[in-house]
Amino acid sequence: MKAMRIHAFDGPEGLQLDELDTPAPGPGEVLVHTRAAGINPIDWKTCAGGGASGFIDALPFCPGWECSGTVAALGEGVETLRIGDEVMGFIRFPHPAGCYADTIIAPAEQLCLRPAALDPVSAAGLGLAGLTAWQALFEVGHLKTGQSVLVLAAAGGVGHLAVQLAKWKGAYVIGTASAGNKGFLQSLGCDDTIDYTRQQVETLIHDADLIIDCVGGQTAIQALDCLNPHGQMITLPSVTAAEVMAAGAARDLKVSSMRARPDAAQLHELAMLASSGKVMLSIADTFALEEAAKAHHLSAHGHIRGKLVLTV
Repeated sequence: MKAMRIHAFDGPEGLQLDELDTPAPGPGEVLVHTRAAGINPIDWKTCAGGGASGFIDALPFCPGWECSGTVAALGEGVETLRIGDEVMGFIRFPHPAGCYADTIIAPAEQLCLRPAALDPVSAAGLGLAGLTAWQALFEVGHLKTGQSVLVLAAAGGVGHLAVQLAKWKGAYVIGTASAGNKGFLQSLGCDDTIDYTRQQVETLIHDADLIIDCVGGQTAIQALDCLNPHGQMITLPSVTAAEVMAAGAARDLKVSSMRARPDAAQLHELAMLASSGKVMLSIADTFALEEAAKAHHLSAHGHIRGKLVLTV
């Protein structure tokens, strides 16, 4: 099998294509021949020594936590899947999962069947961003029909899915993005858009019930002015979460942080929404497995609309 791995925490340049023995699935696991793997900012952050690097016991490390593919072998006790099933998953996070490979071992309980109408590339890119948006809105945010939601960085991987899921729930949705993304956000269902390069959102919005913060830092702190007194901000960037929560506490405002977890049932519901056209995953670009370093550079330095995906 082939896998992209780092042998030191030296960023994208350290990624190399290694040839490895094909592993065998253990109890409760399946062997999957991958067709695509999603790319997320935490991938390149981890490869540089940040992100989820604290959960890596030893190098080499193969990045990636989301994938789609075909079940090729079953471990002992697996009864929910069969050889030949087309599956998708967000697996093992934040512990190493090794999805940047043509073959992976995955916990069967963290995989779901890929709907036939959902292509493998979209299926691979839906997991982390989709479950982050889902869990932020519905588990932590307890979003209700008719509430107002402000999404900071609404054109990004998590943001553009949060917009659509909030609209699906019946919320009034406001999104921040650059002027070039206004039409994109409107096509997703945004009721209002704010150009953060020319407008200060905190001077325009003051009664949001829920803020999904995909930016963090000072931007998030300033956006606290947008909350109504009983509202809630969910800040997603972990590096500034403590700072943003402290700022909220100082003003007696509710600010929460969260980390997405694997949940096959939620992912399957997302997949069904995507396959029926009720939710659309925007794919910014795709790269071959051996081009993972190029994709990491783009993710780290570009303003990406939607998701990047590796194809295998």
